[in-house]
Amino acid sequence: MYQKFKKLRRDVYAHYKKHGRHTLPWRKTTDPYRILVSEIMLQQTQVDRVLPYYRTFLKTFPTVHMLARAPLSTVVRLWQGLGYNRRALFLHKAAKIIVDRFDGRVPCLREDLESLPGVGEYTAAAIQAFAFDMPAIVLETNVRSAIIRLFFAGRHRVSEEQVKNIMRRYSEKSPRVWYWALMDYGAYTKKQYGNANRASMVYVKQKSFRGSLREVRGAIVRVLTKHSATEKTLMEAMEQRMKPRAGEAVRTLIRDGLVEQRGRYIRIARSPRVTKRERTRDSQKKNGSKQDK
Repeated sequence: MYQKFKKLRRDVYAHYKKHGRHTLPWRKTTDPYRILVSEIMLQQTQVDRVLPYYRTFLKTFPTVHMLARAPLSTVVRLWQGLGYNRRALFLHKAAKIIVDRFDGRVPCLREDLESLPGVGEYTAAAIQAFAFDMPAIVLETNVRSAIIRLFFAGRHRVSEEQVKNIMRRYSEKSPRVWYWALMDYGAYTKKQYGNANRASMVYVKQKSFRGSLREVRGAIVRVLTKHSATEKTLMEAMEQRMKPRAGEAVRTLIRDGLVEQRGRYIRIARSPRVTKRERTRDSQKKNGSKQDK
């Protein structure tokens, strides 16, 4: 097993030295706020698509305080075209929490990071590794593919815990550089040899965007970033094929706190509302409970 890791380590660093994506802007900073922005944007989104949005976003909101003070509508408008608009809401909420609860500093502890909206196990680990160079299990698609290809060749139904056990056994001096290199190597091997993630128990083929509720939600948000609308004018602005799901999409957007209805008019929410789950999480934190870790 150790010999396999030695080979992986040698190949990973050799590839990174020659072909690593050293120019990515979030690899040129250790600012935790900038790392947080990049990791939220990179969730289920390709690097090339994220790059222009990352630069524009940080030019507009260079500090967490500026993001926290901004109207949600401004944040969502800037997000248009990147997809998964709820991430803009999460990031805005996270900025407010960081300012109010953590004195404007992105926390480094896993429990604190996972208390932020939009930050789950992977994103928390990525922030720990890339912003603070702390040991963490940063398991994403390219890392998983590299591990499965070498350690579980020919196997099927490989569990996340099996992959994590390999990652726990072998650590590197700088988690930051190691995971940068491993991600790049995994991306390279996927292109060269195919996606080893298909052997993972968590592998799910992505559903088509066209015709999905997500597409309808995105279309509604796009309209509302320009102006508020009544149900009638909103329907008039929608493509015919989207209209049957428009009502459902509006209801889910209101439920998520991204959109609000005032009388006849629907608009981007003026400020993020705190969900029941977030209130519970805050209460547990104040009472010293760790049940929501």
